[in-house]
Amino acid sequence: MKVLKEAAHAYCVQFVEERLKRAKLQITELEHALTSETKSSAGDKHETGRAMIQLEREKLGRQLAELEKTQQLLSKVPRARDTQTVGLGNLVITDAFSYYIAISAGEFKHEGKAIYCISAATPIAQLLLGKSIGQAFTFNGKTTSVVTIV
Repeated sequence: MKVLKEAAHAYCVQFVEERLKRAKLQITELEHALTSETKSSAGDKHETGRAMIQLEREKLGRQLAELEKTQQLLSKVPRARDTQTVGLGNLVITDAFSYYIAISAGEFKHEGKAIYCISAATPIAQLLLGKSIGQAFTFNGKTTSVVTIV
């Protein structure tokens, strides 16, 4: 089970790193487009193009900042944590699904097993936090029990 938890954590790290790399590449491309934009005879069209590139660059800058915050949060997720109650850094196996509580990174498959990487702020994580093995919770009208905490 610890191997499964480590694989989920590695998936989250890779998830954030790939998105950071993509955002940085897009920013670099936009900066190149901004500097290579030459003044044309249609001045207003040129200024509109530059303004749109600048807006896109600002949007990507905000995304980059958000991804860097996510990366910092992930670096603080406890790797070895108490398995008596569910908390940040736990792999929680229920009788329905498996969840790794760290960051929202979607579904991860490892050797045929699906694990949902979720943030502690998600509604399902809020229901799981503090639960212990055998305790049940209801989500979307379905009652589920905690089977294992790693």
